[in-house]
Amino acid sequence: MIKEKLNEQLRNQFHISSFRPGQEEIINDILDGYDVLAVLPTGSGKSLCYQLPASLFKGATIVVSPLISLMEDQVRQLKATGFKAAVALNSFMNPREKKRVLQQLDQYKLIYLSPEILQHQDIIHRLKQMMIDLFVIDEAHCISQWGHEFRPDYLRLGNVIKQMNNPTVMALSATATKEVQNDIITSLNRPGIVSHIYPMDRENITLTVQKVNEDRQKQEMIIKLLKRYRVPTLIYFSSKRKTEEIAVILSNKLPSHRIAYYHGGMDQVDRISIQQQFMNDQIDVICCTSAFGMGINKQDIRLILHYHFPLQLESYLQEIGRAGRDGKSSVSLLLYAPGDEVLPKSMLANELPSVENINHLFRELYQLYLQNPQLPPAEEVHEMLELNEIQWRFLRYQMERHGIIKENRLVFQQERWEHAIRHIKAFIAERSVLKDRKLDEIIGWINNEQCLRDHLYKGFQSGYNTPLYACCSNCGFSFTSWQPEQTQASENVSSWEAKLKKLFFIGDQP
Repeated sequence: MIKEKLNEQLRNQFHISSFRPGQEEIINDILDGYDVLAVLPTGSGKSLCYQLPASLFKGATIVVSPLISLMEDQVRQLKATGFKAAVALNSFMNPREKKRVLQQLDQYKLIYLSPEILQHQDIIHRLKQMMIDLFVIDEAHCISQWGHEFRPDYLRLGNVIKQMNNPTVMALSATATKEVQNDIITSLNRPGIVSHIYPMDRENITLTVQKVNEDRQKQEMIIKLLKRYRVPTLIYFSSKRKTEEIAVILSNKLPSHRIAYYHGGMDQVDRISIQQQFMNDQIDVICCTSAFGMGINKQDIRLILHYHFPLQLESYLQEIGRAGRDGKSSVSLLLYAPGDEVLPKSMLANELPSVENINHLFRELYQLYLQNPQLPPAEEVHEMLELNEIQWRFLRYQMERHGIIKENRLVFQQERWEHAIRHIKAFIAERSVLKDRKLDEIIGWINNEQCLRDHLYKGFQSGYNTPLYACCSNCGFSFTSWQPEQTQASENVSSWEAKLKKLFFIGDQP
């Protein structure tokens, strides 16, 4: 499209004066009908790469997004700019609202959905009646990172695209190794996709690792830091229980700070509420799991703390990338104590059924088949097979893939079952080796004594930008020299904090 027309749309529709690096090239390829895989650093405006084309296309743009809160946030932001033809279809909708939106779906230019809701036949049926010009997978690394175990519906997106009559495809991510990029391309069956891969390092974020002897020292260090720096802060945990426990401790030790916790086990309304309060500067610190932060467009997060280290460097990069989107000096601090490896190793061990247990599981499934080929509700299957929800999702997807489950019924054919057992065992072994390797990589990075920045990015790109501020703790950074702008305590902190404590049982609540 003519450059002047794009710039006009950029100014008039989105109130932005100029493109950021990569945006214009990606948008031009999409408008020319090319499939695009784009890897851009966090805070670089990935959403505009599909929102602007969506405003120009005659038909609709589908956006697959991993989190309901992220969808709602993006729709809200679009409507604030005057882009009213956007909607998020999700399980949070009441039936009446969902029915109304489905009836009027062809009036929307941007339709946000989760990969799970795209498995609903009423949704697919409605979308097939419409003209779909662009199919976007936002946070596309989820295909590789979550699709094989936690959310297998990501692996079904290639088939959904076919049912949509193969519109142009865009896959967007902030962190994707060559390995993950290949996984995305293979899963979507888009071998001719055009790749736009930009450096993902953030030169305004200082990287620090601090080794301590025990959890108590982690808590003391966090309290000391938060007393010194009243800045928007995220503290990441691998345990839901620990997010709540530490939120209570910090709230009691730092009565002037507004502190909340956030994890996937909370009610959806509460999670959205906490996210919006943080965005509106009504909360200073959030103790959270990886469920928080994806797509959060808050410009002034200054501190990202890791109480527990994540399972892989990709996750670490995604989480620290939420800091300093305004380009100002921000710091990531990862706290490490001996024995911290136990939790991530336990999490990995429980993600998939063990190879040794597969034969037993299939014997139980055969007994289930003899009683009634129709599968009972998922909760009953979990109990009968002694599997958690993630393990059953994985196993069900694999069985559907091998033709053992069709339309919620078990189909027995001995040779097919034997073939499936062999392949599922081999796949579990392969994934276990991969995940152990990724865990070893992040443990190796934590214990590295050379430049943390150099060691972090070498698996993702050939080099990195010169840091704008201090580089890392191994290159001499000390918090004594860091002087970010502080957040001013609001006059109604006491009343707000009382409400927050009451809502989330923080502090001295019973």
